[in-house]
Amino acid sequence: MIDYLISFFGIFSSTQNQLLIMFASAFLSATILPGNSEITFTAFASQLLMNESLAFSREIITLLFIATLGNSLGSLTTYFMAKLIPPPHLTEKSKPSVKWALFYSQKYGVWVLLFSWLPIVGDLFCGIAGWLRFNVLQTVCLISLGKAIRYLILLWSINAFLS
Repeated sequence: MIDYLISFFGIFSSTQNQLLIMFASAFLSATILPGNSEITFTAFASQLLMNESLAFSREIITLLFIATLGNSLGSLTTYFMAKLIPPPHLTEKSKPSVKWALFYSQKYGVWVLLFSWLPIVGDLFCGIAGWLRFNVLQTVCLISLGKAIRYLILLWSINAFLS
């Protein structure tokens, strides 16, 4: 039994496996499924920061890139799925968060996607962007930029805490 547990937890020590786990967690976090990519990113980045003397080593930048890529692709999945579905007709019974996200998406346009990393409304922003047929290139750029900024702030806070 102990050999099994050691081999199971050994999966998480391999750098390649950590990147695969990070990608899967980030992708799932950006869809409707729960993934908690921030916890995964914090665990892996903390491990790397404790072993490295530089805050931006090659391994940290790779982890940051993989997390951003997975999270961005998850949000783009929501965007493209919503693009296939006609926009819902809002009624008085519609959830307030949907009304709020639609209002700000119509008011600020594609720029609202910089906040696609926010809990609950971030997924709505991506879905509404698909419904409203926002420009695909701008959507990709702003979602990716917002996700990267979020992980950079998280990395900065981890580094500040560990220093």
